[in-house]
Amino acid sequence: MKKVKKTYRYAMASALYLTLLSVIIASLSYLFFYDTLGLVTIIVFGILLFTVSFFIIQYRAEHFIYQRIKKLYEDISILDVSDLTKDNVSTDVESLTKTVQEYVEDKKEEIANLTERDSFRRDFLGNVAHELKTPLFTVQGYILTLLEGAANDKTIREKYLERASKGVERLTSIVKDLDMIAKLETEGMKMNVEVFNILELIQNVFDLFEMKAKKRRITLKFDKLYEFPLLVKGDVERIEQVLINLVVNSIKYGKVGGVTTVSVENYNQNKFIVKIADNGEGIKQEHIPRLFERFYRVDQSRSREQGGSGLGLSIVKHIIEAHNETILLKSTFGEGSEFSFTLEKAK
Repeated sequence: MKKVKKTYRYAMASALYLTLLSVIIASLSYLFFYDTLGLVTIIVFGILLFTVSFFIIQYRAEHFIYQRIKKLYEDISILDVSDLTKDNVSTDVESLTKTVQEYVEDKKEEIANLTERDSFRRDFLGNVAHELKTPLFTVQGYILTLLEGAANDKTIREKYLERASKGVERLTSIVKDLDMIAKLETEGMKMNVEVFNILELIQNVFDLFEMKAKKRRITLKFDKLYEFPLLVKGDVERIEQVLINLVVNSIKYGKVGGVTTVSVENYNQNKFIVKIADNGEGIKQEHIPRLFERFYRVDQSRSREQGGSGLGLSIVKHIIEAHNETILLKSTFGEGSEFSFTLEKAK
């Protein structure tokens, strides 16, 4: 025997309640008002019956819908039944459907964000393992070779120890950058804001990497002669780190025999913009939106030859955003790149 449809059971129950109520009212009316029943009494009785019936049906309908929706919340794992209250339930099915759809869309968005984070976490762990694996295996290989007897040869011993030392330095660099990224994203960054001369800081970075630039015959220079200091507000150590990362990148990926030019210009009334431009190979447009992602590399093989942790630009972005400033990138493939960031003027 087929199961009776739930809506029919609901209708029958409601009809039964109304029938019983009508019979009771009619019976009482007959018993007590037999001699006085007239048109007025019948009208009053009709109004009374309509009013009471309306509230009964309304209550039953709301209760019925609430139970069905509650069951839906319990069955669907993305919905939390504690978020559902009877105040949110009405017999307006269109309104109710819209509310549930909005709730489901919110939950879908939450799930999408969680899925994206999980995917990002897996990619991050894979990238970390890959970045650590190369220098670690290199160091391990040299040390094993030395332990197997190569240490007896002074020339080989010194050469292998130097190479192992470079591998350890790269491991140290990766771990330091990872530690910084973790702190930036979890604890935030404590800024030691002070006034300083941005031109002097840029010159210090030029002096620091002068020899590195000479190896690739790259000239580090300002775009013009600045007669007066340009004072800005920020964390000197953090901004120096930004300049180091951007200048080192321009040396690594710039054209051999090329030029890296740094300029400081007015961005608006309250800010300067610092630009670091090179005339290297540039970056294809499809890579630009992802360039500040952790471990993202435009050219995997060439990037690994140049060394680095793959976290430099990500760190740069975090530092600039911690200053409530903006970092920008313009690049034309085959012509060069220009990284720029804003800094608040000192008043």
